Amino acid sequence: MTTLVSVIIPVWNGAERLPATLKAVDRVISTIEGTKPRALKFQLIVVDDGSDDDTRAAAYPWADLVIGFPVNRGKAAAMSAGCRAAGGEIFVFLDADLGETAACFPVLLEPLVQNQADLTVARLPQVNKPAGFGLVKGLASRGVKALSGYSSLAPLSGQRAVRAEVWKRCGRVYTGFGVEVGMLIDTVKLGYRVMELAVPFGHRETGRDWGGFVHRGKQFVAVGLTLWECWRKPVC
Repeated sequence: MTTLVSVIIPVWNGAERLPATLKAVDRVISTIEGTKPRALKFQLIVVDDGSDDDTRAAAYPWADLVIGFPVNRGKAAAMSAGCRAAGGEIFVFLDADLGETAACFPVLLEPLVQNQADLTVARLPQVNKPAGFGLVKGLASRGVKALSGYSSLAPLSGQRAVRAEVWKRCGRVYTGFGVEVGMLIDTVKLGYRVMELAVPFGHRETGRDWGGFVHRGKQFVAVGLTLWECWRKPVC
């Protein structure tokens, strides 16, 4: 029996980095689908979150489906749009700037295929470049623990795979960059199995400059709003 996997990549102004990511994903998909027996089939979806560069044109040669927003609506909205359009039994979410390291995504897929987990989350390698001060990750980790009892080492990781039924049962409208935290809390609260895996993904890191602080400020607010919503209206 063949399982359809939908690989969903939300992206904003990623024309420069997106093609390398898509090439790596496409190469792995071709290899897996070329094996016998063909247990897995893939669907590659790119959601352009209101980019003002050539992101959409960069995606067309590789993606099976390109969804475009006229304005920027945020990561959660982009992921939701991809899921609504997806036909897979498993959703794999990847960031657009992974480049060659996007080829590592089958590591996240394997535990779901083997029925060992319902949600897998990538723990990325440590980076040497100074980034933030850990405020967003600290808020996310403490919030996930307080609201679900689960101790997460990578609550903010955007690289993850989840069963479609889990995403649908969560059923919440998440807030921007808080989507990963909300998904994690709701998945645990619903009794599904979570597995965090060390995967050598690599992507562009924000530094301790104005742009980096603005990005992390938006993350902090979104994570806080998501935690509030998960506390106020827990799934059941």
